[in-house]
Amino acid sequence: MSIICPLCHTALLQEKTRWVCSNQHSFDVARQGYVNLLPVQHKNSKSPGDTVEAVQARREFLQAGYYQPLKDQLMNWLAELQAQSVLDIGCGEGFYTSGMPAVAGQIIGVDIAKTAIQIAAKRYPDISWLIASAAKLPIASQSIDVITSFFSPLPRDEMARVVKPQGYLLVATPAAGHLHEMRAALFEQVNPHQPEKFIETLAPDFCLIRQHVLTYEILLEQTALRHLIAMTPYAWKAKAEKRQQLEQADLLKTSASFQVYLFQKQA
Repeated sequence: MSIICPLCHTALLQEKTRWVCSNQHSFDVARQGYVNLLPVQHKNSKSPGDTVEAVQARREFLQAGYYQPLKDQLMNWLAELQAQSVLDIGCGEGFYTSGMPAVAGQIIGVDIAKTAIQIAAKRYPDISWLIASAAKLPIASQSIDVITSFFSPLPRDEMARVVKPQGYLLVATPAAGHLHEMRAALFEQVNPHQPEKFIETLAPDFCLIRQHVLTYEILLEQTALRHLIAMTPYAWKAKAEKRQQLEQADLLKTSASFQVYLFQKQA
């Protein structure tokens, strides 16, 4: 295993119901199967990460299959890399991570939101689930074949540290026109997403070697529409009256558009 102690950065070894390092720092395995490696001093708030409401809304929306085409493409790309170890940063409740054991070896899912990890660990026990900060990954240096980050943070320095030389970074982020119709109903002005900014952000540690835009239409019934709004920043960025008006719609047709990038670690 490539998991390390968040306090002293030495290797963690599993002993039945806990993980212990050589300095005797101990971390219990929760009943659901995850390990909390987020020390109090690494927290920025009492309950960091997504709210319980956002996590539950995202779980309901994703399980309904609206983003399944994206998950399929990501798993196809990951399968081609033949990775023995994958680290999924910002894994949430595990919708995308859950497909990884079929196409790769050891899978580690990391998220700072306790509720999300609890759901993921209970539902997908064949994956190592960690509550941890992406800014201070409890992962050994140069130990991961592929890092994935889907709509999640991209801590360049930490990713460059933990990925193996010539290892890979697989990223999914909103493309320019993602959810344009929904956003137009929520905001007076709709600015296109700018996924290309990640290319500059990740240089010079990671070089872009492949990219693709996946776009298709989705028809959202009222319940799915409410879940989608609740799982995004639009839930608090939009004016309350605009959100309430949209949530009363029986149907909304909008475009799902995703930018998928594959980067490789530079020597």
